[in-house]
Amino acid sequence: MKLLLIEDVESLGWLGDIVEVKTGYARNYLVPQGLAVVPTQAGIDALAEEKARRAEQRNLEFKEKEQLAASIEGAEVVLAANANELGHLFGSVAERDVAENLRQQGFAVQDAMVRMPDGHIKDLGTHDITVRVTADLKTVIRVVVVSQDETVDAIEEQTKTDQ
Repeated sequence: MKLLLIEDVESLGWLGDIVEVKTGYARNYLVPQGLAVVPTQAGIDALAEEKARRAEQRNLEFKEKEQLAASIEGAEVVLAANANELGHLFGSVAERDVAENLRQQGFAVQDAMVRMPDGHIKDLGTHDITVRVTADLKTVIRVVVVSQDETVDAIEEQTKTDQ
């Protein structure tokens, strides 16, 4: 079934797009929620100006996100955690911990942007972590997890050694 989107719908399309969806999805969700209507020329014409305005707004937002990704590229996060003598953490370092540290450094990062391959870091050392700014825009940062017992000098020495 073809529908005209009157709102942006994630993973489906933007306002003013004509999309092909299954009939049940259209009848049970999109139309009742006020997200789409049956396409008519009058409806398409009415949304043309708003569609252009939102496209320009999305372009500006994408440029801002590109700048964020460029500024984050190569950033380093140093986190202290409790660990045993073998270097295994009592607990773990999660995405939110890394995102919080990046926010403290002045980067506008949300927790969901930080992607760890195994979900959590469970060992001391240096780890490369992906920050997904958008679906197409990703960057890699370095996360250094140190024992809370180490001094600032030891942290700087480990960082130099890892490079």
